[in-house]
Amino acid sequence: MDYSLNFIWFILLGILLTGYGILDGFDLGVGILHPIAKTDEERRLIINSIGPLWDGNEVWLVTFAGALFAAFPDVYAMAFSSFYTNLMIILCALIFRAVSIEFRSKHPAKIWRQFWDACFFLSSLSASFLFGYIVGQLFLGLPIDAQLELHKEKMSFLEFYPVITGLLAVATCAMHGSIFLYLKTEGELQERIHNYIWHTYGLFVVVYMLTTIFTLTQIPSATENLKHYPWLWSVVLVNILAIGNIPRTIFLKQPGYAFLSSVATIGALAALFGIAIFPNLIVSSIDPSLSLNIYNASSSQGTLKTMLFIAVLGLPFVLSYTVIVYWVFHGKVALGKFSY
Repeated sequence: MDYSLNFIWFILLGILLTGYGILDGFDLGVGILHPIAKTDEERRLIINSIGPLWDGNEVWLVTFAGALFAAFPDVYAMAFSSFYTNLMIILCALIFRAVSIEFRSKHPAKIWRQFWDACFFLSSLSASFLFGYIVGQLFLGLPIDAQLELHKEKMSFLEFYPVITGLLAVATCAMHGSIFLYLKTEGELQERIHNYIWHTYGLFVVVYMLTTIFTLTQIPSATENLKHYPWLWSVVLVNILAIGNIPRTIFLKQPGYAFLSSVATIGALAALFGIAIFPNLIVSSIDPSLSLNIYNASSSQGTLKTMLFIAVLGLPFVLSYTVIVYWVFHGKVALGKFSY
């Protein structure tokens, strides 16, 4: 049987997840950095930097979830049953982020704005951490048996590795968001953000190195595909060069190039995650042969073919919408009559 459609959908899901990580990554990072604002005007500027963009960015996550459900329904079911509590917390966090952005400036009372500022920060922080935590748990694998039954009693939610990957997600979003804010702001606020970029970058590098060490020592299978396909080391090289280019461009005060380097960093990290788990989508910690992969957990070939046709028609609209919105709202953020 020809499994090319299975591979294509694995790549398409990776593109959707990477797009979400890049676009909503700086959204979440902006929320994490929101407390650095000293005045109400600065808080409004920070929120309005993502005001026209945040809802469109989350379309990528919704599209990813829908595509996963249709292309690999067993994986969708297993992931949601395994991480039901985590995913519900993420959903609540994303809702509170949206509500806090919309409601914050609806009333001038100080305590009202402080409450929604706290919601904006905490929801951004928790969503970032839990996204990374789930990735770490997927790396370790889930206790799935031959009947596709999940043995939750064998799952530990206090393992160290998922906590590290959760912290890596927070550090990555904070770095990505600080560079985006540096690109969008000016004056005293921009100078303060410039200093915070170095802090977020330093935190990212430390957690990135810890995550790399623990991945190589605890999950040796993560490098198997690199051994079989040496050309994939080019992704590792891109990742290293992108990370190394961020401080150079920040030092030269080239925020546009710094942001592109941050985008490349997140893209390379997402690609390395895909390389590490391929062809699996959910690894069984009981027996690797029981893992859900792109072959045994997919929909029928007819379904995948129909979905591919729909994706070819629909994805250009999503990309076009994203490009147009970012073009219309490019440049420095300013407060106006319709600002949050």
